[in-house]
Amino acid sequence: MLRQFTNILTEEVAATAAFYQQLLGLTPQFSSDWFVNLVDPETPGLELGILNQTSDIVPARAQKAPAGVILTFVVADCDAVYERARTLNAVIVEAPRDMAYGQRRMILRDPAGTFVDISSPVQ
Repeated sequence: MLRQFTNILTEEVAATAAFYQQLLGLTPQFSSDWFVNLVDPETPGLELGILNQTSDIVPARAQKAPAGVILTFVVADCDAVYERARTLNAVIVEAPRDMAYGQRRMILRDPAGTFVDISSPVQ
């Protein structure tokens, strides 16, 4: 395998890409009006695609609102990301809390409506 990444389908490519840049520090590797490929500058190979949901390359059945998906990002400090999410006026589904399996987790929604799990190991 050469690469693997998830694409988030959205009507607002620029806004959704900006959200992940500001929330997680991802940077654009490729950017156009219909697709943005974001990468983590500290973790080679960690990529996230932001794709216009009505693009000709997206199958018609996939051009609907996201369902059945939760993206998980494990970070060093869940609470710091929570504070950034609040400044971005992100929709917070669950505020950070310690989970029984040893993670501190919060759930939010990105501008496309995708559920995003931000977790960090409990210290």
